[in-house]
Amino acid sequence: MSPLALLVLEDGRAFSGHRFGSLTDAGGEVVFNTAMSGYQEILGDPSYAGQVVTMTYPMMGNYGIAPEDFESRRVFLSALVVKEASGIASNWRHTRTLDSFLEAEGVPGIAGIDTRALVRHLRSRGTMRGVIGDAAQGVEALVLRARGLPDMTGSDLARTVTAREPYGWDEASPALGRVAHPAPNGRQHHVVVYDFGVKRNILRRLVDVGCRVTVVPADHPAADVLALEPDGVMLSNGPGDPEPVRYGIDNVRALLGRVPIFGICLGHQLLCLAAGARSYKLKFGHRGANHPVKDLTTGRVEITSQNHGFAIDPESFPAEAGVQVTHVNLNDHTLAGIQLEGASAFSVQYHPEAAPGPRDASHLFERFVRAMDAWRSQHA
Repeated sequence: MSPLALLVLEDGRAFSGHRFGSLTDAGGEVVFNTAMSGYQEILGDPSYAGQVVTMTYPMMGNYGIAPEDFESRRVFLSALVVKEASGIASNWRHTRTLDSFLEAEGVPGIAGIDTRALVRHLRSRGTMRGVIGDAAQGVEALVLRARGLPDMTGSDLARTVTAREPYGWDEASPALGRVAHPAPNGRQHHVVVYDFGVKRNILRRLVDVGCRVTVVPADHPAADVLALEPDGVMLSNGPGDPEPVRYGIDNVRALLGRVPIFGICLGHQLLCLAAGARSYKLKFGHRGANHPVKDLTTGRVEITSQNHGFAIDPESFPAEAGVQVTHVNLNDHTLAGIQLEGASAFSVQYHPEAAPGPRDASHLFERFVRAMDAWRSQHA
């Protein structure tokens, strides 16, 4: 049995368990995800940078790790918390167990704790900072370390996860019955993707719908993006508070009305801030693969994957911005999507590339293609 460990929150609440993965200490904002599966996608999602992620489903790791399913170049979350870490992996595609993968990546895990009690505590008190360490260090020492960690509010984490240089992407989604759809006129759309912490499946889905993809760093100047002559610009997901990402907001504002824009998650928030809105921190965030969202333009309800701790106040948009609210989260009625009249820009506060429905929201990529087609015909 691995050493006895503690997860200690900044308010003094402590949970005991045992280590797996890397036998190192870690800290960050302690959050929870309600998905029954998908731990590999969560490990590979840069939007979890700086966070200790608790899985609510009781067993994780039973299908191991398959490298081709990974969503980024490395693990960005701080630690993983589970009730039980499976000692076996039964998926024929796996190359290693969850335990051995975390060990190799230097990411600690803690298992055997009462995850139900932890999640109930976070739901009532809100997300907070926490530290995983050996029990021998004592609760008081770990509480002090947790209180010394930086707060998520005010943290620009996009800079810590973004690509350092532009690069091209041409990999499509695995052949699972889905066929790529080239642009109707036979010419590929060139999409520039701002990498605020982009998931690879966003890039794959763009290729699926016939796009040529160029990825640029989070702070790439808008003028340099326009010099690439894109047919559209994608604003990716990413971690942390959107407010400090001023360079992203300024670049989006400079691109509005110059090229079609599609924003996802953090990209949605940056588009909203560029339009003059304000953001705020949610009590415990939205993280899971089962969040219902209503499309107000069609009346349809989509089951969506979500991962964000901040949201946009829909009442804060200035009237002259021409913002139409298009989607609402049915769990708490928070803003889940907008479009800007006359600017060919839209965004959603969820992950249409993650396919929990499994295809409820995939039509948004086709919508982006149609927007680029319309823009090209109007500005030929």
